[in-house]
Amino acid sequence: MNSMRIIKETENTIICVKPAGVLSTDEPGGMPSLVRDALGEACSEICTVHRLDRVVSGLMVLAKNSTAASILGQQIMARSFEKEYLAVIHGCPQESEGRFTDLLFRDRYARRTLIADSPAKGVREAVLDYSLLEKTDDLSLVKICLGTGRTHQIRVQFSSRGMPVVGDRKYGTDDGCDIALWSYRLAFDEPFTGERIDISLPPPGQYPWNLFGC
Repeated sequence: MNSMRIIKETENTIICVKPAGVLSTDEPGGMPSLVRDALGEACSEICTVHRLDRVVSGLMVLAKNSTAASILGQQIMARSFEKEYLAVIHGCPQESEGRFTDLLFRDRYARRTLIADSPAKGVREAVLDYSLLEKTDDLSLVKICLGTGRTHQIRVQFSSRGMPVVGDRKYGTDDGCDIALWSYRLAFDEPFTGERIDISLPPPGQYPWNLFGC
């Protein structure tokens, strides 16, 4: 998936596909800039609501004004904004579904997120729920629901348990493919109208996704 695509546009939001290698933030070449180019509105107000890691692809919602961005931010804080991911990981979880809870610390100099042993300044709790969908001899397809949105959270929490995401060169190994982490589903209330938006999109049909029925 090499190009940005707009999937749905509402009065206050734009749901699109973020390509790998593109920043989520508003800067030259970032997602808001790409959306403005696609709309042909160079001066329009496009605001980042949530972030995906630069290497991660999939669904992303942006707000068309700062008020809508603030409302969506409140939904994220209240956890009524739902985010689900699909990932292909090395190995297999012991349980078919479960919850990972960790303390994470962001090392800004090394640009890595680390597991912390105890609470401390800069340490924040990270929570995710997963369910095992399919598995092969050495790989597993999992669905992930985030309870928190820490930097590199999914990648670190699975890697720390010996199950790195396939293609994750930072926290796993070089598998010769893009990272197999995909923003699969978003659900939120459209600002002002209150309409419940619920969109899902399967990952691209390339390795390792093509090993599974997703």
